[in-house]
Amino acid sequence: MSNDNTVYVGNKPVMNYVLAVVTQFSNGAEEVAIKARGKAISRAVDTAEIALNRFLKDITKKEIRTSTEEIETDAGRTNVSSIEIILTQRS
Repeated sequence: MSNDNTVYVGNKPVMNYVLAVVTQFSNGAEEVAIKARGKAISRAVDTAEIALNRFLKDITKKEIRTSTEEIETDAGRTNVSSIEIILTQRS
């Protein structure tokens, strides 16, 4: 899967990310990854659920990956949880 089909979730309203996911599929993407770290994880889950339940009837969750990433902050190194939700066309 190319990086063009990745939606990075941050602090914007959830519907911004839902629109990005729907747009990717409308433009012919077969798979879209929704990625988030830390506090944005719940927003990523909301994005996937709203996109699937309200807008994309022929799309399904293919895979959900969780991990911990070590990042550098002002206070030193810290661990941050991350999630990647892969949505794909039903075959």
